[in-house]
Amino acid sequence: MDKTDVLRHLPAVHRLLAAKEAKVLLEEYPSTVVRIAFGEELQRLREYILALEPQADSEIDERTSERSGRNHLGPVPQWVSSQIDIPAIVQRVAEQLARKYAPSLRPVLNLTGVVIHTNLGRAPLSARALQSVVEVAQGYSTLEFQVEEGARSSRHVHVERRICDMTGAEAALVVNNNAAAVFLVLQEMAEGGEAIVSRGQLVEIGGAFRVPDIMAQSGVELVEVGTTNKTRLNDYERAMSERTRLLVRVHTSNFRIVGFTEEPDLVSLAQLAHRYQIPLFEDLGSGALFDYAERGIGDEPTVAASIAAGVDIVTFSGDKLLGGAQAGIVVGRRSYIDRMKKHPLLRALRPDKMTLAALEATLIDHQRPHPETDIPVLRMLTESVDDLLQRANAVMDLLEEHRQWLTALHFEVCENTAKVGGGALPLVELPSVAIRIASEKVGATTLSRLLRTVPDVPIIARIEDDAVWLDVRTLLPGQEFLLAKGLADVGQSLVSRELT
Repeated sequence: MDKTDVLRHLPAVHRLLAAKEAKVLLEEYPSTVVRIAFGEELQRLREYILALEPQADSEIDERTSERSGRNHLGPVPQWVSSQIDIPAIVQRVAEQLARKYAPSLRPVLNLTGVVIHTNLGRAPLSARALQSVVEVAQGYSTLEFQVEEGARSSRHVHVERRICDMTGAEAALVVNNNAAAVFLVLQEMAEGGEAIVSRGQLVEIGGAFRVPDIMAQSGVELVEVGTTNKTRLNDYERAMSERTRLLVRVHTSNFRIVGFTEEPDLVSLAQLAHRYQIPLFEDLGSGALFDYAERGIGDEPTVAASIAAGVDIVTFSGDKLLGGAQAGIVVGRRSYIDRMKKHPLLRALRPDKMTLAALEATLIDHQRPHPETDIPVLRMLTESVDDLLQRANAVMDLLEEHRQWLTALHFEVCENTAKVGGGALPLVELPSVAIRIASEKVGATTLSRLLRTVPDVPIIARIEDDAVWLDVRTLLPGQEFLLAKGLADVGQSLVSRELT
């Protein structure tokens, strides 16, 4: 069969649309999308066939070709004909559309060793939080409805009491992230006036969110005091004026200044602010409700400690060290929180029902005797090395079931160091355990790409010393089977590559 014959037998788009094999496609996708996809596949086939080189062992009868009155384009491999029948074309288009329209936001296995990984969605939710989200999202709920009175209510009541109980604050409210919380506080408490901040705390939180910029956007004039490494109490006092609306303390959660440093303690700063009847506002950023320092993990201050020290307003995140859904939480004196609840901007910043459901459930987990057993972030940060070693060995045992596909890969269980991530506890290194993978067939970069692209659930790992490292500290319980299956799929793809 030559190229002309093959091209002549290509089915038209209308035949493909009318084929019984296309019925499922037309039920799943708009007809216009399917029509375009068939047209693109036919064009790809034409270009592919025309680009084929003639077979070296075939002979062309030129006289026959001349007598037929057509231009002989040369023979093509026999298997090509199987690629142009209708079922084969429909199958390929179905696969192409499935890839094209698959959800782009999908699960991955985090084996990087970074617990609060911003690019991978930060905090995984607890089982209680997941159940609560499903129950609230699949039907109607009491989002802004008071059942006993049969009247309208506020969405903030679902979490306010629990937050206050855990922090010692008089009142609380929730917005959609901590950046929004900071913006709301500055807008309500200091717009048109001055806010005093230490130069050593003029941080960039991430994504170009800088303290000086957010103050300017809030209509607040920034007054810098002290130096990068040293700020004293009298620096704040000397900078105060009749236009001062806030003293601001920004916790440097994503970096540390060490060495020749000085800053006033919170109690002294609060006393100074109150003497001049000025509110003290602290942005804790990653804000912890759980006492990590008590477990020997870093020196992160708790929200409760800041409130106890006399801070009037504290903001922090819900999806970092707290371990819940993305949210910004504002706690403090009731008179100030009530003002923010009436701010016109609050409606634009308010959280939805699923965020509140997840946050409330996470707070319930925090109030239980051992929250580290229920909340994934807390569990991952506090899990012992012995437990991690057992989990790594469990994965190695599962790999034995796929031994025939893993001949091109070499595995080794090694000591490792994990990170907290999410701009929290930057100096903390968590002793951990990892599975080190290397291959003589491909380099670490290629192997890492295969781990991301071959398995149904992408495996996100770390490259170090020309090997791929899978840190099991960030492998969630129950994902061991998925990891072993994904590694087997990658091994099978390498074996297949060798055979071809």
